[in-house]
Formats: sequence, C-alpha cells, structure tokens
Amino acid sequence: MAEGKVIFVDDDADLRHATAQTLELMGWSVRPHASAEAALRTLDEGFEGVVVSDIRMPDMDGHQFHRRVRALDPDLPVILVTGHGDIAEAVRALQDGVYDFLAKPYPADRLTTVVARALEKRRLVLENRRLQTLTDSQSAEMAIIGDAPATQALRARIRHLAAADIDVLIEGETGVGKELAARALHREGPRRQRPFVVVDCAALDPASAELDLFGNEMGAFAGAVRRRTGKIEASDRGTLFLDEIEALAPSVQAKLLRVLEEREVTPLGGEEARPMSLRVIASAKADLAARAAAGQFRADLYYRLDVGRIRVPPLRERIADAPRLFAHFVQEACTRLNRPKPTMSMAVQHRLLDNEWPGNVRELRHLAIRVVLDVEDDQASGIPVEITGLPARMDAYEKHLLREALTLCRGDVRNTTALLQLPRKTFYEKLRRHGIDIDAFRR
Repeated sequence: MAEGKVIFVDDDADLRHATAQTLELMGWSVRPHASAEAALRTLDEGFEGVVVSDIRMPDMDGHQFHRRVRALDPDLPVILVTGHGDIAEAVRALQDGVYDFLAKPYPADRLTTVVARALEKRRLVLENRRLQTLTDSQSAEMAIIGDAPATQALRARIRHLAAADIDVLIEGETGVGKELAARALHREGPRRQRPFVVVDCAALDPASAELDLFGNEMGAFAGAVRRRTGKIEASDRGTLFLDEIEALAPSVQAKLLRVLEEREVTPLGGEEARPMSLRVIASAKADLAARAAAGQFRADLYYRLDVGRIRVPPLRERIADAPRLFAHFVQEACTRLNRPKPTMSMAVQHRLLDNEWPGNVRELRHLAIRVVLDVEDDQASGIPVEITGLPARMDAYEKHLLREALTLCRGDVRNTTALLQLPRKTFYEKLRRHGIDIDAFRR
C-alpha cells in the first residue's frame, strides 16, 4: 500500500475533479464518487485506504455515510468535510469516531497532510490484522499448554484480568512466555479485534526511542518529510505491549507516564495531544518493585502499571508440562522444517523430567528443534545415553516424581509427603538416595 488509496465523495462535480487531481499529484490512487451510496458499493472490510467525504449531500449525508462505513469496518479512517465551519458539528463527528474534520475552504496541504496521516494509520491497522490472522492460524503455538496446577492458575488469572480490560504488569524470568501471556490477555479481552502492537523496549535505540513510540509531525525536525505514526498511536483502541519495560530510558518513562495518566499522545513537533483508547500491558524480567524502590525505575510509573499483575511461572515450577510442551514444539519444528517426526531417545526423555530448565520454555523449544534436526549431542549433555532394565527405569521415574512433588509444593515437607503419601522417614531416605537437595525447591 505504498501508493495509498483514497475514496473521495462530493456531489459538487467541479470540486470533486479538482480534489481528485490534488490527491493524485501525491501519488495516491483516487476513486471519486458523486454520492455516498455509490462509494459504499466499492468498499469492503479490507479496503487499503481512507475515505474523504463531504457532509452536506442529498439522500445520504456524511454522518450517515460514516456510520455505514464504521459498521463495515470500524478501523477505516473517515475524514469529513463541511463548508459551514460548524464547531459543534465537528465535535459531534469526532466523538462519533470520525478520524478528522476539515472546514471549507481548506488549503491543499492541509488535506494532503490529514490524508497522509490517515493512510499511515490504516497501513498499520491492516499490518496488525495480517499478523493477528497469522497468530490465530497458529493458535496451538499461542495457546498456554499444560495441565500442571501452576499452568491452570495462570490461565485462570489471564481469563479473569482479560475481561476487566485494565492495564496489566506481567512478571517472569527470561523465556517463560511473557509475550504469549500478553497475547492471550489481548485475545481473551474486549479488544481482540483491534491491533496488538509490540514494543521491544530493550531493543529501542535511545536516540530514536521517543520517535518510535510517539511518532512525529511533518517538519518536526530536519529530514522529517512526512508524518510518522508512533507505536502508541498505532495501538489506539487496541493493546500496547511494552516488553522488558525496565529497559526504557528515564526520559521516555516520564513521557510514557503522561500517556498512561491522560490517555493521550503528542507526536514530536505536534501542538495538540490526540486522545487515545488503549490497554497497556507491560512485562518485566526484573523485580520492578525492587527497582522502583532502589530508584532504578520511576516509582510513579510502576504503580500506574501495576493495576493488575500476572506472574508467569518458570518451567521448573510446572515440570509436569515439559513432555507435552516438548511434543508440541517437536511437531511445530517438523512442520516448519519439513522434517519427519524423530524417535525420542531415552536420554532426551530423561532430560525432560530431570532438568532445572534455566532457559525455561525457550530452552525447551530449542531442544526440540535440535532433536528434529538430529544435532542434539546426548553425551555432551551429561545424560546417560541409555537407561536399560526395569530397576534403572523405575529408579529414574521415582526421582522425577519426587522432584515434581517438591516443585509443586515449593519444598514444603508436610505437603510433599502428603501428596506422595509417604512417611516422613521414607521420604528423607529417598531424597538421600537420589541426591536431591530439598533447599533448592524452597522459594
């Protein structure tokens, strides 16, 4: 959509012809129409452009036309034009969801600036829709897989907060799936049909972070030859996901706080703030509360983000899910790499259940890829290549059950022995025999 498409509606033939020429000089493809009814017949939900329409027209006026367009696609920008300069009417139109409002006579550069901004927003909306369609088609990948108690609690927490449509802070170690949880929040919430915009705060260039987030007006600085929509504005009516928010520079934190408090954004070089309706989800791998207390993160921003909180548990706390997750990742890798499903060696099976998984789900996925590609080195991993004989297999399985129960009970002896239905003395004997340190499970 580099050229851009514009539908222009006006019952004045001379004005329609002149305006179409102005827009075509910008390199845009223009479809002029004398009536709203004729324009509607050319519109569909995936129209890759914007609509500019006069208000005062016979049969169907601009307001009625806008409502019909909005019913077709609520994210399709509509710019209304009137020759009456009625401020009250302009306010009513904006409140009704019109993208912008122009009063005749308007200078050509004012029209082209507004259309350029609307086209950029439309491009971002359609791009996010395509990404969302890809996400939905890969729903198995996006699902939070597993039946361990910690996984079930995570899903329940997500469902509860998704319906509330509030800002959420997601905490968890590297590789646990914080973005997956954020996408689930968006998908289960009332904004599921709107954009889901991801900002990798750790990857933002400090020199251009504000530009990436807030965008800029044309002429805001040397080289700003066009209007640029920032990530925040692109998430309007949808969800803004700020991944690893602890990495944001202090100056950007201050400006972000204003966005969260006022729900408005001002592009660089802009004079007026634009109202926003968005849900903000932030993730942190660090303890954000501790950072705020130590002065390493703005405390007021932390408290503003911490409306709802989700902790994504590490894989070691839901180790029972490891085999099912691994099977999913193997199937995913086989499909993507066009490889046959491999035979699992005993070494790999043993590793799934007897590993701390410091890299969490990401590490598990990488193991699946190596297994599918047949490049996993069992010897290098320190795992016995074969566990033969029933006694050895039973011993390995018993060790796994002990570790799993300790993980679920967070090292609490009373709860673990009750879960395993073991006398305390027998329990401690088994720990000694398997070399299990109970303190490693107490958090």
